[in-house]
Parts: sequence; structure tokens; C-alpha cells
Amino acid sequence: MAAESTQGPGIPEEPGTAGPRHRAEGRRRRRRDRRTGLRVMAWTAAGIVVLGGTGAGYLYFKLNGNIDSVDIDQALGADRPEKADNGSENILVLGSDTRSGGNEELGGGTDDGTARSDTAMIVHVHEGHRKASVVSIPRDTVVDRPECTDTEGGTHPAATGVMFNSAYSTGGAACAVKTVESITDLRMDHYLEIDFAGFQKLIDGLGGVEVTTTEDIEDPESHLDLKAGTHRLDGEQALGLVRTRHGVGDGSDLGRIQLQQAFLKALLQQVREVGVFTSPKKLYDLADTATKTVTTDSGLGSVNSLMSFAGGLKGISPARMQMVTMPVRYDPADANRVLLEKDKAQLVWTALKNDEPIPGAATEGTAAGQAGDVVSTS
Repeated sequence: MAAESTQGPGIPEEPGTAGPRHRAEGRRRRRRDRRTGLRVMAWTAAGIVVLGGTGAGYLYFKLNGNIDSVDIDQALGADRPEKADNGSENILVLGSDTRSGGNEELGGGTDDGTARSDTAMIVHVHEGHRKASVVSIPRDTVVDRPECTDTEGGTHPAATGVMFNSAYSTGGAACAVKTVESITDLRMDHYLEIDFAGFQKLIDGLGGVEVTTTEDIEDPESHLDLKAGTHRLDGEQALGLVRTRHGVGDGSDLGRIQLQQAFLKALLQQVREVGVFTSPKKLYDLADTATKTVTTDSGLGSVNSLMSFAGGLKGISPARMQMVTMPVRYDPADANRVLLEKDKAQLVWTALKNDEPIPGAATEGTAAGQAGDVVSTS
């Protein structure tokens, strides 16, 4: 039977419409009605997803007004690595350890008026946006920082033999990006920064994140006390976990990075399972928190840009993420510092430039941190 003549279940035919002309007119009306209905449904769904419900114009401008952005491209100028032409993207993600604005109680330490990049990751999104490679950069890596210009036009001279995270405290986001690009010879297409308080609120908004610890973790400096076992971490506990270094492994920043990578996979799994898009209010609440929390490059500095960017990543599952630490070795002159293993690191940068998986040889025999098995996804 032809599809057009198939009558929908439970919908009786109206009296007096049995003739061919009436049936044809009825079919045209139904097709018009269906097309109109589908358009209305599509626009309604788009409004809910992007704006979180009613009052669309107000909510859009409110969320847009939450976002802080910096013009990295203008600050760095033309002297940068070329953009990749293979469909991949590189995003520098920083976790800021500023102690101001109420963050001191959350993360420990003191408010000395400065901020550092407590966490730094290069997120390489492969062509097709179906998988990603993540390279964590130890904050304690000794580097040569290039001369850089901050987003307010101030120039900062080059420095040799300084900690990587000093780039951010010296010249902010632009200097951090410049330093990463000088180390890797990779163009950072985007920049994303999150602070302590915002991270905690996002985790609480998601209802916590479930992880399993294989040993007790106790670190008064990061306010963390977990017994071995499975836990649903609230925002404060999650923040303590990704910041602890004294309670696990060899007590180094490398051990903390291993915890961060394990937690990130658990977080991604939680985001996929929480059903955010089925609840307009939950989506809006999370969007409100997220847009107040992050600082982006100007290319991501709007609700539409952020939503488009996030939507392009939704197909990447934890199983499709390769996570490594930038190849380093312990500094024999200072146990609290690490040095770049340049030959092995070059294997990483070449793989990312060619949009290929990072070879295992890149991290063989490099310093690790001894905390790789402490946290796993439940």
C-alpha cells in the first residue's frame, strides 16, 4: 500500500471526504500542518537547549553578559605557528589558582594578589570531533619563557629557567598561550580558563561525580580526606582531589596530574549520564554557572559560540580520549622541578600536528608521579 494512503492509527476519516479531490486536499493540509508543526517543534527545542526556557531574549543576554573573554589573537599578533588545515583544533585549558574572590578557603594558600595556572592542558580535538588527545603540562616544568604582550598591551621580557606557571602570573592568558606555542610549535586555536569557585559550583550543579579510590587520601592542604572505596564527590571534595599532591604518589605535581586526568574522565562520563538536556531548568542553571566561571578567547566569547563548540565535542566519550603528561624528567638540581624531555616531547607535538594518536614511545621511561592507579571511574 502506498505510504500516502496509509491512515494513521486512531484517526477516523471525516464524513464527506471520501472523494479523490477531498482526499488530495486533506493530504496537502496534513503535510502543511506536519511541516509547520515540525518547524515549531524544532525552534522550540532550539530555544530550550540554548536558552534554558522562557524569557529567551532576557536569558540570552544575561548568559552572554556573564562571559569574560580576552583577545588572544590581537595580543600575540602574527608571529605564531600556522593554523592546522586538517580539521583539528587545539585548545589550551587552564585552571587558575587565584586566591582572591573567596577562593582562598577553597584551595588553600594565601591571597598574594597574583594568579597562577595551577592546571594546564592542551586539548587536541581530532578531525571529525570524535576523539581527543589531552596533554597535561606540569606547572613545575622549568622553561624559557618568551617575550610576550598581555591583553592590555603591556610587554614582558623573556626569561630563562623559570617555572611554566609563571607565564600566566606574569602576563596572563596571552603570555601563557605564547609560552605553550613556543614549547610546542602548535597553534592554540582557543583558550579556556576556569577558577576554583566556579569548578566547585559546576560539580555541585551536576549532582557530584562518582569515582573509586584504591587507597586512603588525606591532604590537609587541599582539605581532602577520603577512605579507599567508591565516593560521589561534591564540589569541595572534587576540588580537593584535583589539587592534592601531598596525599598520593610521590607527592609531586606529576601525581596530581594523574589524579586530574582520572577525574576528568569520570566528569565526562557524568555529564553524558546526567540528562542535562532533558531538563531546561538544569541546563540553564549549569549554563549560568559555567558562563560566570570561564574566561575564554574572543572566538568563544558568546553563548552561541560556546554552545556550538560544546556541541561539537559531545560525541567524544571518555574511551575516545588519550591522556598523557608532557614528557619530563625530574630536575637533579631541585626535587620540586621537572625538565622537558625534548626528543620525546617532539614525538607528541609531531603527532598532534599531523592529527595522529600520540605514540607510546613518547612517554616511555619519563617521570610519572606514581599515582596512576589511585583513582578510577566507578
